[in-house]
Amino acid sequence: MLQNWINIFIYQLKHNKLFTALNILGLSIGIAGLIFATLYWNDEYSYDKWNPEKDKTFIVMNDLGEGNIWATNSAKTAPYLKSSTSYLENYCYFYNYYSRETIQFNGKTELLDKIFSAQKSFFSFFPFEFKYGNAKTALQEPQSIVFSEKTAFRLFKNENPIGRQVKYADKMYVVRGVYKIPGKSVVMPSAVTNSIEEDLEARKDRWSYSFGLLLKLKQSSDASLVTKSLDEFFIEDNYKRQARREGMTLEAFIKAYGGPTKAQLLPFENSRLYNGTYVFPEGSGNLQFLRILMGLSIVILLLSIVNYVNLATANAIKRAKEVGVRKIVGATKVHIVLQFVFETALTMLFALLLALVIVEVSLPFYNQFLNKELVLAGSQFYLQLIAIFILVVIVGGVFPAVYISNFEVLNVLKGNFSQSKNGLWLRNSMLVLQFSIAVFFIIGSIVVYQQVQFMVDKDLGFNGSQLMNISFREQKDKEQFERYESIKQELKKIQGVEAVSAGAFSIANDQFSRGGLHYKNNQEVIIQQLGSDFGMLEMLGVKLLKGRFLSDKLVSDTISNVLLNEVAAKTMNEKNPIDKIIDWQGEKYKVVGIVKNFHYSGLDTEIAPMIFFHINAQKWTQRNIESITVKVSPKNMDKTIALLKNFWVKNVDAEYPFEYSFVDKNFARTYKKYEDQRNLFALLNVVVILIAVFGLFALASFSMERRLKEIAIRKTLGAETNTLLKELSKQYVIFCIIGFFIGIVPAYFLLQKWLKNFPFRIDITLLPFFLAFVSLLFLTLTIVLLKAYQVTKVDVLKYLKYE
Repeated sequence: MLQNWINIFIYQLKHNKLFTALNILGLSIGIAGLIFATLYWNDEYSYDKWNPEKDKTFIVMNDLGEGNIWATNSAKTAPYLKSSTSYLENYCYFYNYYSRETIQFNGKTELLDKIFSAQKSFFSFFPFEFKYGNAKTALQEPQSIVFSEKTAFRLFKNENPIGRQVKYADKMYVVRGVYKIPGKSVVMPSAVTNSIEEDLEARKDRWSYSFGLLLKLKQSSDASLVTKSLDEFFIEDNYKRQARREGMTLEAFIKAYGGPTKAQLLPFENSRLYNGTYVFPEGSGNLQFLRILMGLSIVILLLSIVNYVNLATANAIKRAKEVGVRKIVGATKVHIVLQFVFETALTMLFALLLALVIVEVSLPFYNQFLNKELVLAGSQFYLQLIAIFILVVIVGGVFPAVYISNFEVLNVLKGNFSQSKNGLWLRNSMLVLQFSIAVFFIIGSIVVYQQVQFMVDKDLGFNGSQLMNISFREQKDKEQFERYESIKQELKKIQGVEAVSAGAFSIANDQFSRGGLHYKNNQEVIIQQLGSDFGMLEMLGVKLLKGRFLSDKLVSDTISNVLLNEVAAKTMNEKNPIDKIIDWQGEKYKVVGIVKNFHYSGLDTEIAPMIFFHINAQKWTQRNIESITVKVSPKNMDKTIALLKNFWVKNVDAEYPFEYSFVDKNFARTYKKYEDQRNLFALLNVVVILIAVFGLFALASFSMERRLKEIAIRKTLGAETNTLLKELSKQYVIFCIIGFFIGIVPAYFLLQKWLKNFPFRIDITLLPFFLAFVSLLFLTLTIVLLKAYQVTKVDVLKYLKYE
């Protein structure tokens, strides 16, 4: 029986080569898309699955109000929790960023990009496999460092480096271990140090939100109780103390300064796909993009299956007599269903193999697009592949098989089945569905393109095209600001340098701090603190709306005068904020200027309230000068950069490489992910249209070839070609219009939801819908009329000679 089914399948392949090829190609593209999405999905959800501590581990988040939720904490929090409650098993403070620094050993210097600093308990939260040393004691001693296996090989080759001394950040560190990371993790450093301990000790008696904090609970169910304890501690140790210092009751203090910070515990296993501020240095995954990609891939596969079902039911007309004869000789419905499901399985198998070839060939480009290293391997992936195959066979094969098995024997053997309406409604409905899906993708592609183009073209409020940010690392026993001042004078002498300044921030790098601003009886405002040298705002081309910029001619401008942006000034509720006194960082400052709003972190975030001040106005900003900004002339820019590099290596830092970036290019990276979404939508749009074209061409061919005798008769009776073309194509135009009106509804609502991610966004106009309708109608008429014209050229005698 199986051999017979295979023979019949091969026979059908030979007699329907074109339609079989279109079917397999359409299905393979749909399956390939789902495989791509599945690989990406698996990778994002694989982070820290190997970690046995993940279920009881939480990250402490703090809600500072107005949607500002940060993974930053005070050094006082965890010790209090450990000593006053019984919920906590362990805790670990860490910096939620990697340091980029040189490591020197035995005259050799290596630049490492991913140096992580955490407390000695780090390896109990991230139990990496140790090749040398002991995870429990690796970070116990001060100034200890532990290397990844790859980094250790770069420095020490195959030697055991335990006990060796290396120079890091102008200090000597002792190597205590070498580790290997078992799998993907939210922390994958090239080296781990315990240098954070010094900072924690210095801040142990004051509230300063500077550190990430991991908690390991004895029972994961105690998370709500821990959150409650953290909130109570904040009120007791922070708010009540400040209220007493101000001579106010707690209620009056809250009324004046706003509600207290609220703690939140984020489960560690969800941290990779947390939709908010980044928690760990590897960054967060783009959950929305992941869901969009998976959803669109499923829709495309559905479109491919619809194509297959449509063509299978249409092709059933040709096989009606075969089914009738099989029933006469004793075949049951079950046998017929199994036969056609078997044929579907073989077709799907060919499509799956072709899909794997497509994925394997395209995977390097896909990895480059996602910045990943995905591979076609893994037991989980193979199980998913089998599940996809079975699901596609069931969805695409069972219904056509049941439909075919229900043919009436007498009707098909009399030869009048072709006049039956059975199955026609199904094919028409599926054709309408295809048009709806195509409309959705065309509209989506246009709207996403418009939004991304809007972001690219929008006035950012600053001009960074000629501004270079040069990395400026701190050196031991040297004041950073004093070094900068002397370097600044030398840089100005270099040909092509137009201006020099520096700041304790870097546009588009999320490098800034936040603090509380208070004015009169208004509630406290969380404000972005941007300290810089004189001339920074002028270099950026930020516009002044009121007052003046800070000037080196006034001593007060380095001590007590500040500028605000429009958003910050609005919170003061003053008609003219100039010369008004504000309370910031517990001290009084005078507002001397208001600058126009400009985008700092990207167009997918609101413009925050900002305060601008001179670096010397706050001690912490002097230490945080991590880059020097140089404005270079557009003429002979390459020569100017070469001169800057030469000066830097000789006079500033010979050990650290000369690194720079242009401000405008840094900002462009903030919407790269949306450019990727635009390109993805455009690619999927092409795929969808291609699949829809395959299906429409094949279905139109089947439909029109069944009407060849009718066309021959009508031509004999004098019907003109134009009349025949109109008659043959009008039903497809109607289906196209119906599909358009069905498709615009989900397109509008889903795209509106997507656009809500952007504080600065376009409005959806009628243009995308008009373009979608025109392009789809054009494609439909082109395909159908070409096929219809071919059909109208039939040889009349060939189809009428037996009548």
